[in-house]
Amino acid sequence: MRMDQTSMHGRGLARFGLVTVVATLTLVGSLGAAEEKFSVVESSIAEMQAAMGVGLTSSEDIVLQYLERIERYEDRLHATLAINPNAVAQARVLDAERAEGKLRGPLHGIPVALKDNIHTTDMPTTGGALAFKDYVPPYEATLVAKLEAAGAIILAKTTLTELANWVATGMPNSYNAVRGYGYNPYDPRPDPREGFNDGRAVLDTGGSSSGIGTAANFWAANVGTETSGSIQIPANNTGLVAIKPTVGRVSRHGIIPITADQDTAGAMAKYVADAAVLLAGMEGEDPSDSATGVCPPSADSYQASLNADGLKGARIGIPRAFFYRAVTPPGEAGPRGGLSPAEVAVMDRAIAVLKAQGAEIVDPADLPSVIAKDPDDNQLLFANCYDLPQGKGGDANCSVILKYGMKRDFNLWLDSLGDSAPVESLTALREFNLAHRSQNAIRYDQAELDISDEMDVEKDRARWRADRDKDLRLSRTEGIDAALKDYRLDALFIPSWRSENILNKAGYPAVILPFGEVPNTLDPPLPKGFDAEPMPFGVTFIGTACSEPRLIELAYAFEQASRKRRPPVQFP
Repeated sequence: MRMDQTSMHGRGLARFGLVTVVATLTLVGSLGAAEEKFSVVESSIAEMQAAMGVGLTSSEDIVLQYLERIERYEDRLHATLAINPNAVAQARVLDAERAEGKLRGPLHGIPVALKDNIHTTDMPTTGGALAFKDYVPPYEATLVAKLEAAGAIILAKTTLTELANWVATGMPNSYNAVRGYGYNPYDPRPDPREGFNDGRAVLDTGGSSSGIGTAANFWAANVGTETSGSIQIPANNTGLVAIKPTVGRVSRHGIIPITADQDTAGAMAKYVADAAVLLAGMEGEDPSDSATGVCPPSADSYQASLNADGLKGARIGIPRAFFYRAVTPPGEAGPRGGLSPAEVAVMDRAIAVLKAQGAEIVDPADLPSVIAKDPDDNQLLFANCYDLPQGKGGDANCSVILKYGMKRDFNLWLDSLGDSAPVESLTALREFNLAHRSQNAIRYDQAELDISDEMDVEKDRARWRADRDKDLRLSRTEGIDAALKDYRLDALFIPSWRSENILNKAGYPAVILPFGEVPNTLDPPLPKGFDAEPMPFGVTFIGTACSEPRLIELAYAFEQASRKRRPPVQFP
């Protein structure tokens, strides 16, 4: 049996609650379940639970449907790096538990995927790096243990930009040495332009976490990781919802790191409720990660936040400077930021939805550090050090947080692997890559690994501390927190993923969800006759530390009022 998605999601799971879903499925089932098969395509987690609850499907059947879709479409999308060989057997165990009346929670029997920098012991964890191809770590990530205890089935590992996109600045998103290039299901073609026709996608998949498989209904949802945009950007570019949580809400133990200062895992899904359930399943304290415990875990999988009236009376700030309108920082010759006319039109419609749902719009609500006149106080003038020019001697005006953190935390992670570690240090990884260049170990070189490895964890600690303090001042005290306090806001409303830099430096949460689309305009332009499909374009609610419950409430209300999820038509 297949519920009509327009009617199902159009009414929303707050008004169209789980009890009603079960009753409806029971009624439809009595009218002819034998003739129609429940389909996983575009189904929410609540719908799957309801269908399993009344016997219209089973976890085993859901797993088999997803595996069939992977078999059918994987060659066109390159969404996966591994499939769990035990998934069907695990589904049968969970079906048996359900038959005995034992339900572990809302994720019971639900197949999800993990970004392939998250440890599992029944599949390889490669980070997409040739040095780690086929490597199975000696322990699983804390979040994996939590999800499995909650009844989730880890169906697959997703492709990613190699080592979470800390290898080389010129490396295309969703490229890694193990799988090659991933493709966006909204336009799954390679770029035909001369100089760019190396196999990369014409429609950017975004960030380093892959939303490809979730968007194409290969699994119900997936866990991504973010250091600087790698949950928000792929969610935006593949038409998904994502929750990038406060750093410390989810344990990072068992995740290949960039820097513990900013790294976090988060949830990616088709619907806000699904992302909330997935987040709840993996959050909590962990003695193996000292950052955890900063936020209290949800007591009800965020069900109280699924309020379709959540925008009524909410004060939502519109930070025009940089995020909507280009600004010229002090001492700069030209402007930065701003939106294209097509993006402006999308955001105007989005703000109209907020108003129609009873939100009080504060416009503008600019962030003090974004408009600061003193260069030392301007957040736009203190970006991360990324490439060879920002190596030692060229890094006076950028933050060393990422390159220093990669040297410190990557080596600590390798130490945690014991004798099983494929390489013993970041230096050894770089040497492996150089020795295997002919096997595409570093097709785009390794500038970011190079500038990380030249850092001295002890001698450069004072520089790291100074940059970390400045990042926190400009992103929190004089940035997000200042705007929230000055304008008495519940949240800031940001176009697509444009807040990722300041948000990640602060370590604060965000919820992004689909809303519109804009032309996929490339420079240089695509050849005549190549009609590019549009790029999905979402909206983001951001807030202060541990504000996930309120952000989820605001995003859920916006989702129910706008209903803009659009499945990729080429993968029915």
